[in-house]
Amino acid sequence: MSLTIKFRLMEVKDINQVVRIEKESFATPWSEEAFYNELTNNQFSTYVVMEEENEVIGYCGTWIVLDEAHITNIALLSAYRGKGLGELLLRNVMDVVRKIGAQSVTLEVRVSNYIAQSLYQKLGFKPGGIRKNYYTDNNEDALVMWVNL
Repeated sequence: MSLTIKFRLMEVKDINQVVRIEKESFATPWSEEAFYNELTNNQFSTYVVMEEENEVIGYCGTWIVLDEAHITNIALLSAYRGKGLGELLLRNVMDVVRKIGAQSVTLEVRVSNYIAQSLYQKLGFKPGGIRKNYYTDNNEDALVMWVNL
């Protein structure tokens, strides 16, 4: 059985499904209110959801300021990880932000998250520095990565 994956911009009606993925994925998940504010009040934000049979299975958020896109969060439901879908999602988001006018993309990733770092490197991201004690749950450092579109 093959998956039928669709991408579209996130809407307010998606928040509950996105928060479910967020809670499954992160030690300090964003709240419903945070996503609502991103969608309704943040002029810099662009969020893309990935759907399979009308269920949101992944999402990625960005802030685009001038010509730089900053990935705020990206996650998939655990059942869909390890199937190349994170790469599909990130490639889609990179296309979306390029069309909006971004010339580069940046993100932070836990220094211990080698799986994510490997994906980002595959898509051309290069290490650009370290943010000390970036993650509030355990004070882990973040590796800052960049790619020029």
